[in-house]
Amino acid sequence: MHVLAAALLAGALAGPAAASPVLVQTKPGAAPILRAAGARPVASRLAIWRTTSPALVGRLRRAGLLRAAEPERSLARADDASPFSDPLIDREWWLTAIGVRDLVPPVPGRPVTIIDSGVDVAHEEFAGRPDVTVLNSQSTFARDEDHGTEVSSVVGAPANGVGVVGIYPQAVLRLWDASPFRSITNSDAIAGLQAATAAGPSVINLSWGSPQRDPLLEQAVEAAVRGGSVLVAAAGNERQGGNPVIYPAALPHVLTVGASDQSNALASFSSSSPGLDLIAPGVAIPVADPRVSPTSYSLADGTSFSAPIVAGAAAWIWTARPDLDAGQLFELIRRSARDLGPPGWDADTGFGLLDVPAALAAPAPIRDPQEPNDDVAEVKPGVTFSTGGLLLTAPGRLAGRLDGFDDPRDVYRLRVPAHRRLRVTATASDGRPVAVSIWNAGTTSVLGTSRNRVSAGPKTAAVAGGRTGFSGYVALTVPAGRRTDYVLTVTATAAP
Repeated sequence: MHVLAAALLAGALAGPAAASPVLVQTKPGAAPILRAAGARPVASRLAIWRTTSPALVGRLRRAGLLRAAEPERSLARADDASPFSDPLIDREWWLTAIGVRDLVPPVPGRPVTIIDSGVDVAHEEFAGRPDVTVLNSQSTFARDEDHGTEVSSVVGAPANGVGVVGIYPQAVLRLWDASPFRSITNSDAIAGLQAATAAGPSVINLSWGSPQRDPLLEQAVEAAVRGGSVLVAAAGNERQGGNPVIYPAALPHVLTVGASDQSNALASFSSSSPGLDLIAPGVAIPVADPRVSPTSYSLADGTSFSAPIVAGAAAWIWTARPDLDAGQLFELIRRSARDLGPPGWDADTGFGLLDVPAALAAPAPIRDPQEPNDDVAEVKPGVTFSTGGLLLTAPGRLAGRLDGFDDPRDVYRLRVPAHRRLRVTATASDGRPVAVSIWNAGTTSVLGTSRNRVSAGPKTAAVAGGRTGFSGYVALTVPAGRRTDYVLTVTATAAP
């Protein structure tokens, strides 16, 4: 969000060496062991998996489930450019800080959609670059319209022998100019989110924000999340200016990113937030700059440049781990961050510093079905979404996840047949009770008056269908600051 043009400074941070990956080919029956150990499928039809655990290889061998094992190797490229070989690469200190300097990014895969000011597609970092889709006209003529080019170069500047290299040089880029009249507006941002959602799931970068919450923009964010995208937003640079909460970063289901400096410490300007998820480098970031010429560059400071580092990394990880859904990717990036400051989550650094190798190797989190489903409007068909949310009608189980800020409630539709009684029980992975409540069909919000609530408990709620059946909603809630997985169990008995 804040850019400083300055002389580029050299520097690099030492980091731990990444574990050596191994490819294994297994016999039938090995999949549960591989998944439990965090291995990642590479070619399911050939039963080939990727792991960084030597112990897992030994276990498979002893169990007679191993067909072959070999180290993962880098194959020679048919050109002279290595992934990180451009002239300013030695000044991109942040590549080491997040553990990617010695990693080879994947081929083009999951897209990154950048909703920002226009991108100078004539700049040497973008002219002729493959895998760039311009979703609307791009304007870079006004004085303040350099931001989109700078942000986009952090995501996907290619290894083309000039300038800088982005976090994911081969990324598929989708570009939306949300400032056709110089300033980014909520209307253009909403249109951009709609265009991004229509184009299909991607990682969407939002390096802008406001202290004013916007209900219409929030709906566009929710639609993008329901459409299967991961939204990444800058936390803001207002730490010294009253530290207001910034939207859309502070909305539920948005990956909120603060900034770190060359010492892997919190940048002095980076806003704290109750919804902060992690931090990433945001000081002295070399970027492509359209303001002077098609070959110009500058240094940039701000969470605006931390966010695209996370967005590009998310697309890299998603491409390398295509089995993940958007919710799992969101949670994986948070959980794998390198903890900084006080142990555990905190409002200054979130879960910690982005750690790409850790995210590539970590076990997949559980799936959290049909988010966002935080209130009745998001699950009742025809309100926020035409299809509504999951309908519980019979005995069964489903797993989910709650976060007191990013996902404070899970609401499901409920239908109880006549003369049956359904009991709903939530069992949390942290061993503490989850508040369960059942609401009747007249409920418009589980946050409103309790007069529409028919049953509630610290772990269980139940309702009978009576003579004609019962329709309503089940809500699971945790307080701010708590994060837990859960299993929701529905049981049925006969009732008068």
